[in-house]
Amino acid sequence: MIIVPDKRLVIAVFAVVACPSPARTQFTDPRTYENSPVAMNQVTLGYGFAHANASIDSSLVLPGAKLDLNAGLVDYTRTLSFFRRYAWVEASLPIAGLAGAVAGTTLKGSVTGTGDSTYTFGALLKGGPALSLQKFSTYEPTTTIGVSVAVTAPTGSYDKNKVLNLGSDRWSFKPELALSHPFGPRQNWAIDGYANVYFFTANTSYHGREILRQQPLTGVEAHLSYSFTSNIWASVDARYAFRGDTVVDGGDQHDSQRNLPVGSELNVSLSPENSFLFLFARALLYKNAPASTTFQIKYIYTWGKGR
Repeated sequence: MIIVPDKRLVIAVFAVVACPSPARTQFTDPRTYENSPVAMNQVTLGYGFAHANASIDSSLVLPGAKLDLNAGLVDYTRTLSFFRRYAWVEASLPIAGLAGAVAGTTLKGSVTGTGDSTYTFGALLKGGPALSLQKFSTYEPTTTIGVSVAVTAPTGSYDKNKVLNLGSDRWSFKPELALSHPFGPRQNWAIDGYANVYFFTANTSYHGREILRQQPLTGVEAHLSYSFTSNIWASVDARYAFRGDTVVDGGDQHDSQRNLPVGSELNVSLSPENSFLFLFARALLYKNAPASTTFQIKYIYTWGKGR
C-alpha cells in the first residue's frame, strides 16, 4: 500500500495481485484500482496459512484431503505513467511448505520450495491520470475503471510422480476488468467490482504421463471498504468462481467448479513508508473447488520520489 503524506493524509492504494492458491482464495485486493502517484516502489513480504483440500494449484482438488499450507510471499510493484494514465507492473514469488494426507488412504506427504511466479500489468482507463506525488496531493478521488493482466509462469517446484506439488507445471493468464467507486460524506466508503477469467495451458506431465487441460475459470468479485481514519481501513470481500472443467487424456472429468469464498481485510498504515495488511477468508460454497480457511499478514514498504 502507498500512503501519500499530504495535508489531508490521503491513502492511495495500488495492486497486489496474487497467484491462484488457497492462501489467497483468488481475491484481488480491494482498492487495487484507485489512483496513486507514479514513480513509486513497493516491496511486500507476506505470510499466509491455509487449511484446504487443494494444493497451490487450486483447480486440482483432492477429495478427502486435509492439507496445511504455510506460504511466504515476496512481491515488488512499480507505478508508472502509461500513455499518461496511472499504471503498474508487479512481480511476485511464493515460497511455501505443504503437508497433509488423504482420508481413508495411505497417501500422505510434505513438500517445501517455491511456487509459481506471477507477473502483472495494470492500468486505469478512466479516472486515473498519471500524477506526480506533488500533484497527487490535490487529487480528488473519483470513480475509476481499470484493467489488468496477470501471467503465472510454471517456475515452481514440480515432480510429475508426486501428488503434492507447489508448482502447477503450466501457464495461466488472468485478464481482469474493474470498477471502483468512492462515496459517502468524506468519501470514506469505497465499493469495488471485478470480473476476471483464468485461462490455462496444458500440463503435459500430470500424474506422470497424462495430459491435463482445463476450461477457463470465470470469477466475479465485490468489495466494500470503509476508512476509519486516514491510516486505517477495513473491507468485507466476496468472490464467486465457476466453470473450469478439466479434461485428462481426452476424458472429461465433469468437475465444473463452484466456489464462494468470503472474507475481510484490515489495512493499518504506521507511516507513509510502512503498513500492514491482515486478511481472513473462508469458503462458504465449494463444489469441485477448494474448501479452504485462510489467514494472511503482509508487511508493505513503500518508497520513491513520485516524479
